[in-house]
Amino acid sequence: MRINKYNSFVFALLSGLGLSAHAQTKQWTLEEAVRYALDHNITIKLSELDVKNADIDKLGALGSYLPTANGSASHSWNIGRNVNPVTNIASTQTTQYTSLGVSSSVDIYKGLQNQNAYRRAKLSIIASKYQLLKMQEDISLNVANAFLEILAFKENVKVRKEQLLIDEKRLARSEEMVKAGTIPRGDLFDLKATVATDQQAIVVAENNLLISKLSLAQLLQLKEFADFDVIDDTNVKDENNIMAQSPADIYDKAKETRTELKLAQTNLEIAEKDVAIAKGAYQPRLSGFYSFRTSASYSDIVTGIDPITNEPIYGAPAPVLDQFKDNRGHNFGFDLQIPIFNGFSVKNNVERNKVSLERSKIDLEQKSLDLQRNVYTAFTDAKGALNTYESSTVTLEARQQAYNFAKEKYDVGLMNSFDFTQAQTLLTNAQSDVIRAKYDYMFKIKILEFYFGIPIVPIIKN
Repeated sequence: MRINKYNSFVFALLSGLGLSAHAQTKQWTLEEAVRYALDHNITIKLSELDVKNADIDKLGALGSYLPTANGSASHSWNIGRNVNPVTNIASTQTTQYTSLGVSSSVDIYKGLQNQNAYRRAKLSIIASKYQLLKMQEDISLNVANAFLEILAFKENVKVRKEQLLIDEKRLARSEEMVKAGTIPRGDLFDLKATVATDQQAIVVAENNLLISKLSLAQLLQLKEFADFDVIDDTNVKDENNIMAQSPADIYDKAKETRTELKLAQTNLEIAEKDVAIAKGAYQPRLSGFYSFRTSASYSDIVTGIDPITNEPIYGAPAPVLDQFKDNRGHNFGFDLQIPIFNGFSVKNNVERNKVSLERSKIDLEQKSLDLQRNVYTAFTDAKGALNTYESSTVTLEARQQAYNFAKEKYDVGLMNSFDFTQAQTLLTNAQSDVIRAKYDYMFKIKILEFYFGIPIVPIIKN
């Protein structure tokens, strides 16, 4: 008796923990999933780093307008016979020498290369932001597709379990009828096989559901996906009435809003700046420079020659600060460089950038053609998906009526188990077709809305 109480307590405790864990499982809406992916997806984070790099490049281009300034300092020992760099007197001794200096230069004219490089850097920031936005849009669509796949598989699991429940009831009823001798034992074997097939179908459906949850969890960068779940939203609806728009209207709107066109246009402008920068190398370059230098020596200096021994007479060097003051020197001026011949390097660089410019023009034209084709294809696909969903719904209604009629005949013994199982299989297939058609239509609507400039969630543009 005590063991039974203990087992009851453990069972209640485990059940409570199970209910608690189930209660803590978060069910995601589509909007929540998309927003979370936009904030945590690794690919998007990498694109955000590209934007930061573009900002750094802009700062570097701005720095080309400013003068350069560099300081220098050196200290050396000269041992043996050498010329003192301060006194310019040759002697055999150890000399210490200190030199200090500062230099500066600034570009006055450089063929407008600095200006064009700065404008190019600003365009690169715009392009990187467009690339980030496109990545966010692609991730949003991928999340929507994965989200709808989960809903489809959840409905499929539900249908399979309902089918198993019906067949198990039929099996139990048939076992009683076999015992009563009202139906042959062969019908019972068919039903047992049907129940086993239903159980196998549930395993497959649940595995597909688990894999679909894993796919979405990876898009969201979630580590735990076993308890991951989404809110059931199975209503087929066109909230924004996108199907009322014509393909031409959607295409006109897409030309104004689609990121791939804006990105291609910005890349074209960047290529134009690259050509201008390359052409700037044909022009002369004028720069100004200035430098300041001073030095001091720490060795004794020769003050005269001893008339008796004919040896040099050394005296203490001047104070260091006095030497730095006396040895000051300035150098400034202008430097003009005129390109005459450089092995065709400038010409080849210009031509190479012209080729890139033509490539960018073709890419922009191709993106426009691709957009038009994609919009008309998406509209046709959405319309076809709607027709498929409507026709599959009509088919399901007919299969349901046929199944009900077959069940009535089966219950009164006017239909054998095999024929009834066939009617039931046709009904299950029709239910699966409706599920596939429904979520395929919902995803096609999301694609059309994207082309029309309606995101799943508003994307914050940096």
